[in-house]
Amino acid sequence: MSENTDCTESKKKKKRRKRHTVPAKTNASFILANVVGSNENLNTSMESMKLLSPTSGALHTAVNRKNAGQNWETQLQKNLNPDTINEDTNGDDAVNEEKQQVSTSAPTLSKAARLRQKRKANQLNKYVAMDCEMVGIGLNGQEDMLARVSIVNKRGEVLIDKFVKPRESVTDYRTSVSGIRSHDIENGEDFRQVQEEVIQLLQGKILVGHAIRNDLAVLHIKHPYSNIRDTARYKPLCRLVANGRTPSLKRLTLVILGQEIQTGEHNSVEDARAAMNIYNRLSSEWEKYLKKHQHRKL
Repeated sequence: MSENTDCTESKKKKKRRKRHTVPAKTNASFILANVVGSNENLNTSMESMKLLSPTSGALHTAVNRKNAGQNWETQLQKNLNPDTINEDTNGDDAVNEEKQQVSTSAPTLSKAARLRQKRKANQLNKYVAMDCEMVGIGLNGQEDMLARVSIVNKRGEVLIDKFVKPRESVTDYRTSVSGIRSHDIENGEDFRQVQEEVIQLLQGKILVGHAIRNDLAVLHIKHPYSNIRDTARYKPLCRLVANGRTPSLKRLTLVILGQEIQTGEHNSVEDARAAMNIYNRLSSEWEKYLKKHQHRKL
């Protein structure tokens, strides 16, 4: 009797187990099928997603979010605005290239190199050459009046080149020599203003010129004698070129530089450059001579 009861209970347990197991498998399969189906539908819808271009109205394929991953928004913007992305990229490349050129073209200088550059700049600004053109005033135009002043640096670069408005009636323009005509000085600058500019520029400078005291006289200014280098008064040069007499600037330029100037009307810029180039050619010997003869007027 007990054996039959046990057998009946085991059969009931098996039936209950079957009754619970089969629906579980069925439910799991159903859920799995739904999940797979929905994923496939999602992938299909995403891969086939279409966007309308705002500019052209044409149909463009949108980004595949599955393949793009976290960058799908960036990729979508590139698809929508490829021109903007290219412009941004080109702009970045241009900026990077410019930075690279600046970094390569402006190498860092050592302290010694910077000091050399500073000394060179100071030397360039320390020496200036001046020449003036004059017109005649008074009886027969025998007196001089400033008409043009030109100043150049050691390289011959023009620092000042100005025509000066006449303060008195001109009786002789001396055009064949001075190159000055009435319209040049009628529209010139005020004498006092030009004079002040020249004074400011010459402060602390070594002044080079030919017969420079005549130029200083028409400007009504003075300059320290020790800071003057006059090609008309440098005795070794006078002895070499003119047998001790005062040589002309034209003669000095031809002998020392092998150049010809003043073939017609004079030009104050050309004459100032010629005087500076003569000094540059002889500067080493000139300065040694000055140190040796400091107690004399040269």
